[in-house]
Amino acid sequence: MKAGKSILFWLGAIVVLTLISNMAGLGTKKMSPRNALPFSEFMNQVEAKNVSSVTISGPDVNGQLSDGTSFYTYAPDDPSMYETLRKSGVRVEAKPIDNSADTFWGVFVSWFPMILLIGVWVFFMRQANSGNNKAMSFGKSRARLIENAKKVTFADVAGCDESKQELEEVIDFLKDPGKFQRLGGKIPKGVLLVGPPGTGKTLLAKAVAGEADVPFFSISGSDFVEMFVGVGASRVRDMFAQAKKNSPCLLFIDEIDAVGRHRGAGLGGGNDEREQTLNQLLVEMDGFDENENVILIAATNRPDVLDPALLRPGRFDRQVVVTNPDLKGREDILKVHVKKVPLAKDVNLAVIARGTPGFSGADLANLVNEAALLAARKNKRKVTSKDFDDAKDKVMMGNERKSMAMDEQEKLLTAYHEAGHAICSLNVPETDPIHKATIIPRGRALGMVQQLPEKDQYSYSRAKMLSRLIITMGGRAAEEIKFGYDKVTSGASSDIAAATKLARAMVTEWGMSDKLGPVLYVENSEEVFLGKSVTQNKNMSEDTAKIIDAEIKRLVCDAHESALKILNDKNSEWEKLAQALIEYETLSGDEIKALLRGETISKASEAPVPEELKTKSSVPEV
Repeated sequence: MKAGKSILFWLGAIVVLTLISNMAGLGTKKMSPRNALPFSEFMNQVEAKNVSSVTISGPDVNGQLSDGTSFYTYAPDDPSMYETLRKSGVRVEAKPIDNSADTFWGVFVSWFPMILLIGVWVFFMRQANSGNNKAMSFGKSRARLIENAKKVTFADVAGCDESKQELEEVIDFLKDPGKFQRLGGKIPKGVLLVGPPGTGKTLLAKAVAGEADVPFFSISGSDFVEMFVGVGASRVRDMFAQAKKNSPCLLFIDEIDAVGRHRGAGLGGGNDEREQTLNQLLVEMDGFDENENVILIAATNRPDVLDPALLRPGRFDRQVVVTNPDLKGREDILKVHVKKVPLAKDVNLAVIARGTPGFSGADLANLVNEAALLAARKNKRKVTSKDFDDAKDKVMMGNERKSMAMDEQEKLLTAYHEAGHAICSLNVPETDPIHKATIIPRGRALGMVQQLPEKDQYSYSRAKMLSRLIITMGGRAAEEIKFGYDKVTSGASSDIAAATKLARAMVTEWGMSDKLGPVLYVENSEEVFLGKSVTQNKNMSEDTAKIIDAEIKRLVCDAHESALKILNDKNSEWEKLAQALIEYETLSGDEIKALLRGETISKASEAPVPEELKTKSSVPEV
């Protein structure tokens, strides 16, 4: 942008100077060559008395003939010319020689090409110096100093009390190091925040910046690595140099796995730039220099790929695990996010928290936002419980695609398919209760049966996994029974993929195969070599791999046979549920249970929005 402005400036200056030179030359411009007379012809006209008057200025002679024609000639130094003019009766006027070329404008015009050349040279020298400055700053740190104008504090972070407690000790150490040093405690060099995406690792780091009254530098792991070897190491040195000047301070590196991967793990050789950057980071954290009062906070969701030297005590002394929140944590997170959302009286955050197991903090923030958007589309002044329910369905199952045209045969097949999942779910030993069954297309699925656990679960039994396999294969079994083996469709492709993945985990990871026993078989190494992804099975033979494939097939096929048996035994209930789905399209878990008990269900259309919840708006209701 700046270079473009400079070029426009110099182009404008050249145009202006050219115009000025043209204007300056107008005063000294001679007559056009067509009015010029040779000196001999001029003298002949004088002797013939055809010249009425002349004006002499040095060698320049301008005159007028007797017929009124103007002329110009250049006269040599001839003293006889003046006598001849006087004898011929010519009126002679003498003027001093024009010295305009010796004035300022004359000198300027004569030197204009040289001035223009010097100006262009200066312009390119400035551009070269600017590029050189950028090159010199190539190895500078890109860490940004976070201002404390809009502070995020621990009051804005919920659902991770243990993580906050460990970070609060770091902040206390920065504020009063003597409190810990009196007992021989040393300041921790680094704190590693580990957890799945969306759990609030970056938010925790921002809260540390808000709570600690010290400078806070933030950088991403990808900002270190460049195509030139040594640039990342230079940036690490510069980052720690800046930190030392501002100590005590905090350094935050987000996604540190971009630079801290295990060294020497690649099949085609290591990444020299990344490894040198990592080596420099290790030296700065635990080298000969004592970086007192400089704490490094890093975040990653892939601790398994980090180099062991980075994780040892003395570098990252503390590893803070930030997991998905539990029931109380989800309720606390919802309270934080609904502070600016007007809620109706029927909204119970505890109920919403119970219905969102496995949700991360980011998922809950998205849920609150979607509920507010849905309420705004209906011109409401407050967000109701119904809006939260609809938002939860949208987040978990996808948006309804009611405009998608499904013919009667497709709708019939989807209804029996989803009813097969639901009936199997109600007749297996261990499973989660059904939340909702629908044949309205959502996301990429034509229909769905959604189950929600009644409480947070951290481990799963073999019986529950086998039950899950039966439920997953219930859709394909329903298609075979109702429409025949040759009429099954590709609609069960996602079910087959999910069942195969679950069976493989049971066999290779969880030791749930009698033939293979409690042995781990999944230590695979996936590397990129020559542009291709290469997977190596490092700890199993070909015979073992064949047994694994056979066990996976056995688990899936047994589940399929169990699903066929359940649907044949519960054929009447299955038919009743499928017909109800065709009629109502969506049924809740309670409605499904009531239907199978023989009760009559009535699904009224959505209740109108109460007047006290409506807002006056010209936007039509959606």
